[in-house]
Amino acid sequence: MSYFLELLVNGALTGLMYSMVALGIVLIYKSSGVLNFSQGALVMMGGYAVWQLTEWGLPIWLAAMAALVVMFVFGLLIERVLLRTMVGQPIIMIVMLTLGLDVFLRGFGPGLLGTEPKQLDIGVGLAPLIMGDILANRTYAVGALIALALVVLALLFFRTRLGTKLRAVSDDHVSSWSVGISVERAVAISWGLAGLCAVAGGTMWGAAQGVDWSLTALLFPAVAVVILGGIDSIVGALLGGLIIGILGSVIPGYVDSMVGGSTRDVVTSLVILLTILIRPYGMFGREDIERI
Repeated sequence: MSYFLELLVNGALTGLMYSMVALGIVLIYKSSGVLNFSQGALVMMGGYAVWQLTEWGLPIWLAAMAALVVMFVFGLLIERVLLRTMVGQPIIMIVMLTLGLDVFLRGFGPGLLGTEPKQLDIGVGLAPLIMGDILANRTYAVGALIALALVVLALLFFRTRLGTKLRAVSDDHVSSWSVGISVERAVAISWGLAGLCAVAGGTMWGAAQGVDWSLTALLFPAVAVVILGGIDSIVGALLGGLIIGILGSVIPGYVDSMVGGSTRDVVTSLVILLTILIRPYGMFGREDIERI
């Protein structure tokens, strides 16, 4: 029983870490209606930014704060340099642009700062948390708390005047323009906010497994989280992350030894397929109904 509980707890913590990455995808979709396939690469760049700033002598907390500014500005630049040139193009072209950005950053980041894994010391000890018979990853526990804080902040943000404008832009660009809302500014802000999530995700995942190109692989579970939870749902990103994390921990914990391992990706893939077949808009996603 203690083995099951340990898998459950560590899976939940891992899932909340996924939520940090997924939240960036949700924020962009809620304001622009675009599925951002470059969020994994942005997380990698966020991790690289924090690491580089610490290498220049900044304390980790100051490096993280500076990286938040850097990645927020980077998100604004993505909208100004890339997305604004795509105005009027089909949505699929913009999605493909994010895929191209992902490929570019996967090469640019490691090419500029090196491909070897870089250690990121955030001051969290390596010793596990001991809860009775259960051992939990201490870094993941801190990351889970940060993920919960980000979700709460995102929920509060979308209740503000600016957040309401972003929701309006997501609903209808033309109507938003007609009432004086700057769609370009709203989309830019959403990319900037996704950059902030990328720094949080890159810092915590970088502290757990090192900073290198492999952080881009977080896009896969993050996409599974937003498909399961609902691509436009912040709460869905949280609960979807918990479910993906728990399933990806408990099932491999019992099945890997029988089949030789690597069942986590299989479980994640099945969740994506079944969700699309049974409930395409996810658990908490909005179902748009068009009447003719």
